[in-house]
Amino acid sequence: MVSEHTSSSNAQVLVASNRGPVTYTLGEDGTLDAKRGGGGLVSGLSAVDDKLWVCAALGDGDREAVRRGVGEPGVRMLDIDAEVHADAYNGIANSVLWFVHHLLYQTPVEPVFDTEFRRQWAAYETYNRAFAEALAQEAGEGAAVLVQDYHLALVPGMLRELRPDLRIGHFSHTPWAPVDYFRLLPDDIAEQLLRGILGADRAAFLTRRWADAFIGCCTEILGGTGRTRIGVHGLGADADFLRRRSHEADVDERMAALREQVGENRKTIVRVDRTELSKNIVRGLHAYRTLLETRPEWRERVVHIAFAYPSRQDLAVYRDYTAAVQSLATEINGEYGTESWTPVVLHVKDDFARSLAAYRLADVALVNPIRDGMNLVAKEVPVVSDHGCALVLSREAGAYEELGEDAIVVNPYDVTGTAEALHEALTMSGDERSGRTKRLAEAATALPPQRWFLDQLEALRQG
Repeated sequence: MVSEHTSSSNAQVLVASNRGPVTYTLGEDGTLDAKRGGGGLVSGLSAVDDKLWVCAALGDGDREAVRRGVGEPGVRMLDIDAEVHADAYNGIANSVLWFVHHLLYQTPVEPVFDTEFRRQWAAYETYNRAFAEALAQEAGEGAAVLVQDYHLALVPGMLRELRPDLRIGHFSHTPWAPVDYFRLLPDDIAEQLLRGILGADRAAFLTRRWADAFIGCCTEILGGTGRTRIGVHGLGADADFLRRRSHEADVDERMAALREQVGENRKTIVRVDRTELSKNIVRGLHAYRTLLETRPEWRERVVHIAFAYPSRQDLAVYRDYTAAVQSLATEINGEYGTESWTPVVLHVKDDFARSLAAYRLADVALVNPIRDGMNLVAKEVPVVSDHGCALVLSREAGAYEELGEDAIVVNPYDVTGTAEALHEALTMSGDERSGRTKRLAEAATALPPQRWFLDQLEALRQG
């Protein structure tokens, strides 16, 4: 299962996650090209020297790198059987656990926990065991191990049996389902997931709400959380990086191109998301259409810049959702567009520089997820905004806990209410917008990635 690579690093800080900090692409000529990733965890870990990152080989390039013994210092990639990984990652993590925690099931017809589910669950167990064994092998005596997310919920319990000397933490980057919804899972699976995480000394979450939901599940199903301590660490935006990166030449180029697409003297409503079912992009477009319908004064005067970057396109339901987003944007443009005005400017090709350009341009940011662990876009826009930006924010985003006071808050299912919130945001005075943006940026950067990671590490070591 696990590759034969044995570094015997005896690292004192280990992180385990499905995706690692580097991915490899295999060229036609057999060369391997390494690409480094970003995100809060990558930034946070840069604060620690003596560390090892254990992750899965996700594609052919990664697997080939492991087989050739190619790698980066401080990273151990596990060459887990591709079919096992697919069943664990797509079959269980993304199609069951993600759906449960984001309340996404259409319960009249799904879920159906049958023999196929049990087969995939066995792969999820195998996948988690591979991580537990690798961590047990690599960790120094009494080391701190920080396990990340719903992909690896069973690892803490498995690792505890192998290495009782370790300090083990688990961090959930998603919401946690309320107990009534969590109990959609078969009883034995629900219990196994909770006991898996409770193998950790400390289980941590992005907001108090998600932590309380986890405690509620443990109390109802297991009678309590045992000796596991529960923590909350609200990951913030990396202000220094964002402000520096958003003023580089490629971002200025993208801004010029976007300005041309928008046209002069028009306001902008910006959203930047992956086409993830929980992001609620379709209802956001319906709300924008309702705004144009009920407030005709905004026709020709506002443009919705919508970046919907494809996600999980190997799952049919995600491909269908991406197609629905594109279809609705086309419909709105056909219904309301004129020769000189395109109401929706939709981009589906991922481009970080263009996202930053849109952040800087935005008069209004629309962040309306059905449910989100945090949502860093809500935190990044106020930090990068050139002239102040009104934030329309779903109360179901984790970021609501910190940003709700200075955002215009919406029920993500209420299209009419969201349209009214967009109107309120567009008509907000410059002074109020500037004041709110300043306070939003302060709240958004209260716990930058390095501090976020070090706080968890310190809390774990303190016992």
